Amino acid sequence: MDLPCFQWQDHVAQKWRALEPKLKEQFTSLLEIDDVFRCALRLMRQDDLDFLQQVSAAYSVQKDAELAAKCRERGNSSFKTKNYTAAALHYSKGICFAPSSSEQLSLCYANRSAALYHLQHYQECLDDIDRAVKNGYPSHLLHKLEDRRTLCFTHLSVHEKGREDDQKPASNDCKGSDTANSPSVGPLTVGICPQVVVDSTVEKGRHLVAANRIAAGEVILTDRPYSCVLIPGMEEVKGKVGRYSRDSEVLFGVEDRRCHRCLTETLSLVPCDGCSYSRYCSTGCQQEAWEEHHRWECALGAHLMAMGVMSQLALRVALKAGLKNFLLAREPISDEQKECFNNHSSDPSMSSYGGSYLNVYNLLHHLNHHSPALRFMCAVTAATLYLKLSKAGPPPVSWSHTPQGPNKEGEDADWNAELWMLGSAVLQHILQLRCNAQAIVVLQDTGATNSLVQSNREIRIATAVFPALSLLNHSCCPNTSLVFNTGGIIEPSGSALSADFSEGEAEWRHKAQGVTVTVRAAKLITPGQEILHCYGPHSSRMATQERRRLLQEQYYFLCQCEACSQHQQDVEEPRQQQPGAEGRDLGLLCIKCKGSLKKRSEDREAGFVCSLSSCSHCMSLSDVNNRLQEIRVNLEKAVELMETDRPGEALRLLKKTLCQSGVILAETHPLQGELADATARAYASMGDWNNAASHLERSTVAIASQFGKESVELGRQLFKLAQLHFNSGSRGPALSVIPKVRRLLCLHCGPHCHELQELKAMEDCLQGCWPLWRA
Repeated sequence: MDLPCFQWQDHVAQKWRALEPKLKEQFTSLLEIDDVFRCALRLMRQDDLDFLQQVSAAYSVQKDAELAAKCRERGNSSFKTKNYTAAALHYSKGICFAPSSSEQLSLCYANRSAALYHLQHYQECLDDIDRAVKNGYPSHLLHKLEDRRTLCFTHLSVHEKGREDDQKPASNDCKGSDTANSPSVGPLTVGICPQVVVDSTVEKGRHLVAANRIAAGEVILTDRPYSCVLIPGMEEVKGKVGRYSRDSEVLFGVEDRRCHRCLTETLSLVPCDGCSYSRYCSTGCQQEAWEEHHRWECALGAHLMAMGVMSQLALRVALKAGLKNFLLAREPISDEQKECFNNHSSDPSMSSYGGSYLNVYNLLHHLNHHSPALRFMCAVTAATLYLKLSKAGPPPVSWSHTPQGPNKEGEDADWNAELWMLGSAVLQHILQLRCNAQAIVVLQDTGATNSLVQSNREIRIATAVFPALSLLNHSCCPNTSLVFNTGGIIEPSGSALSADFSEGEAEWRHKAQGVTVTVRAAKLITPGQEILHCYGPHSSRMATQERRRLLQEQYYFLCQCEACSQHQQDVEEPRQQQPGAEGRDLGLLCIKCKGSLKKRSEDREAGFVCSLSSCSHCMSLSDVNNRLQEIRVNLEKAVELMETDRPGEALRLLKKTLCQSGVILAETHPLQGELADATARAYASMGDWNNAASHLERSTVAIASQFGKESVELGRQLFKLAQLHFNSGSRGPALSVIPKVRRLLCLHCGPHCHELQELKAMEDCLQGCWPLWRA
């Protein structure tokens, strides 16, 4: 939830409407962030704070022994059905709800250790056993934990012996390969490559430009977020855990599975001692989050959830920066300092002037572009957080020393001078993040875990602000690809990317778990070309007018990228096209002659006409939309049937739908690709490998048409095809498609992504043990 909850938005909207016209005019005329914040602070009333207290009740983060017991009972139910992953997640929720040092906490830890043991997470099992004992596990049951501890040590010793054997010369036995299970990446390095420089213009602001030739697949930059906030409630579906869970109606969100600091996915989360919401992958992450922001957030947990992710992220950025960096960033930059700042091309996030916060502080906040009502909502939200924070305890240490500032009567003595600027900083960052926040997305497997044709989707797990990534401007057809890594090890010292990197701030010099984004060239970038990435609206997914509208509304610019400019040129100066060229882009067929359909005009309601002059059959927009909607509904029903283990019924529905779609859709239409993909999954579920492979190959035609033959989307679809061929024992087809997959995934995701390691394991197995497989 990026924005505040609807109740708070409505409350602030009513407050705005109730303001006297003179006050509205005064607020609207303010041009400085400080003035806007102080005006909102003067308008705050006790009923505003009381209302937030009321709506925050729905987001309670208090410890609760009864809720912990209920979670443990759900975990026991999952454990009995041998759904150990769901059991571990239920026990983790119980651990978070259980009060510190309570018997309920010890029982949840003990039960989770059992689930982790069955999942073969032996070290994590041992850690939970120690935690159960530490929190007072009943003495008459201790023998169970000791027996489990002994079994864990036995398994770990066998595993260690196996690792020693693996270091001996490898045999040709494909079963010994565990390449696909090795870490996806090694140590990562933060910085910007030397082939890129920072440029600055009035029209584009600070941005990145290629100084030298950059080949497709080369790393342009790797960046860490200045701060990030995990998004609660984003459902993750995997096998029986999630929407179609049969043993529980509880959905597990991102917050139940990932560390709230480094976003690592884990089943053995460590809870915050003060609230039931925040949880971490280790005590190290827990302590670092506490020192940086959570010691002040903990008491405001429910309020922050009601205020939304953007408000919480803005507060985190301000808390991390502290008063010293905030004041330094506010000072005017001389021409000499500005030139020095821009010339830190190798790593602008490590600029010696103000550190990475300077890059965040100087992001555009577009104060005057936001509507007065939206500006008021952001200001009142920041003022409310400021007041709630001031009542929760002493001021944050990083903000406790300040020069003279405004003194409001009635403020706490410890807060009367210093913290007004914290509220102003929060407001500035809220406004900035509306245009500069970056969604952190990961690929999430969906469907049954034992399916031979895996499906996945991108899910947004967090919102962040990246100092260096924020320098990239938008294009609807970008020349870069982004890949996010969560929980990786970052070792910046000795970087080949930046000669000055070791001179950076101390926080960037040590190894630490964290989130990174890696930006690679998706195509050849020549000297002088700007480095661009997509803010969301992409030319392969959205029409030009819709893209431009969304970008104008959220980012306040009219997109003039290559895709948008070419569309505008085509409208103003129509080019001579081959018959049906535009129809092939649409992927729609004439139901009369099977020729391609094209739009009758730029008017969205005008409908379509056959591109063949000998036919010229017309179809209304409503007719086409009704046919497409019927296909989509049937596809959704078929997918639901497969996910409830009814592949036969799904296949019958899909065959019928494919007959219908063939009348109106070309093979290149995205919906035809989705149908082919779903049909491949249905055939594979029933063991019909030949038909599964045939339909999966059909789906790649649509994907290549929509996203391009060099796209990461095509690479991922071909990866599924390689998996299908491998799992079905089709050696020749598998070895044929693997090189294509390797090239595309290496181009976009880099040589260390886990898919490439799985491909290598498949290839080694097929080449080394081919007599065991069907040709």
